[in-house]
Amino acid sequence: MRGSLVPSALRYVDQVARSGSIQRAAKELNIAASAVNRHILLLERELGVALFERVARGMRLTSAGDTVVTLARRWRSDERRAAAELKALQGIDQGHVRLAAMDSHVNGFLPRIIEKLAREHPSVSLEVQIASTDDAVAWLLGGSADLAAIFNLSPHRDVRVLWSGDLPFGCIVAPGHVLARQKTVSMQQVAAHPIALQSKALLIRRYLDARHGWLFADSQKMVETNSLQLVKALAKSGRYVAFTSELDAAPEILDGSLIFLPVRDKGAEPQTVSIAIDGRKPLSKIAKLVADEITGGIVDDLKSVRRTRTAG
Repeated sequence: MRGSLVPSALRYVDQVARSGSIQRAAKELNIAASAVNRHILLLERELGVALFERVARGMRLTSAGDTVVTLARRWRSDERRAAAELKALQGIDQGHVRLAAMDSHVNGFLPRIIEKLAREHPSVSLEVQIASTDDAVAWLLGGSADLAAIFNLSPHRDVRVLWSGDLPFGCIVAPGHVLARQKTVSMQQVAAHPIALQSKALLIRRYLDARHGWLFADSQKMVETNSLQLVKALAKSGRYVAFTSELDAAPEILDGSLIFLPVRDKGAEPQTVSIAIDGRKPLSKIAKLVADEITGGIVDDLKSVRRTRTAG
């Protein structure tokens, strides 16, 4: 699609917000700074509000400016979707998809899916941002992501789930850990050992705090971090137990460096993994293609992990 359907003033406001100054925005847009400034001043005059605070180090969005930038980004998202759909109508299998994914996907199925898309659909470009569940939902609804692979997604009227799978609630330990000989474990058994704990930014931690807060009475036996990779490294050391899903630790379970143990306590709720979109917008052909590939990658990993557990 040549040119843009989004008004110039909105594109300029968005770029100034991203760049932090008119000069830097003008450089990114490859136009004169005076033109950027003129469009913004005209838009402010038409709306009757200031969109930016002019500060010593550049431009800072006002509340009104934040509203306009949200609108601009939604329009740009819709424009990209429209361009992809128009190309699809012409029989052209190409487009751009922005994916919000979780930290654990980075060393799990995601690289394999990206490689497969590049090989089988070279005209499809993918932009991947790593997010928490809360951020992924906000990006979907704010127009910053087209698709999200999300853990423990809560029901939301504006979020449409394309696929979802249950993940047994459990923990991971090294093969040499004393609990590794068990087929399942109880929360009481886990509490007897040092725990590598994920931060409250993740829903699994909030669940543990709400339902099993007694686990964390002895803070000297815990290490808390917002890094899943560190959690898994600590579990692999043989000292720590970590609560996570079999999908989070799929690569390590498959290579034998970690063992997944389901928690058998009555009422231990399974986690979920979901592929979701903004339900207020139609699902484009390209986004469906990527969603199907991701779903297949997750299903394949879970099958492999569960075969390994059964064989063990």
